[in-house]
Amino acid sequence: MQGYNVLMIYNKNMDRLLMCKRLKNPYKGLSNLVGGKIEIGETGMDAAYRELLEETNISKGDIILHHLMDFKYYLQHCYVEVYAGKLKHDVIVSGDENQLYWSDLNQDFFDMALFAGEGNIGHMIEQVKMSKIIF
Repeated sequence: MQGYNVLMIYNKNMDRLLMCKRLKNPYKGLSNLVGGKIEIGETGMDAAYRELLEETNISKGDIILHHLMDFKYYLQHCYVEVYAGKLKHDVIVSGDENQLYWSDLNQDFFDMALFAGEGNIGHMIEQVKMSKIIF
């Protein structure tokens, strides 16, 4: 079963979330969280920090990631590990894979015409709100 990760990266004030505008399918043109594949032999946490650096130029020294939840998709033979973290300081993000931007949290992240993931982004944000004590 192929593993993937999705990364919820909050700014240091926890009032903005790092998003990307998808440049290719799936979800071309929609906003999404950053993330990627977990390689064979790689731990989920190691993959999360690797993907974060590759896609955003945010290093392990800039943030502490917390394993928030998992989704398992039996019919698609894959699972998704969700990580969340708050930046320790302001950073300049950069990446070539998708267009990165900071979103304020006053969005309807359940709106599937704007956001990828069939409403899962909204669900994950609500989970972070309920568990702010870890941040």
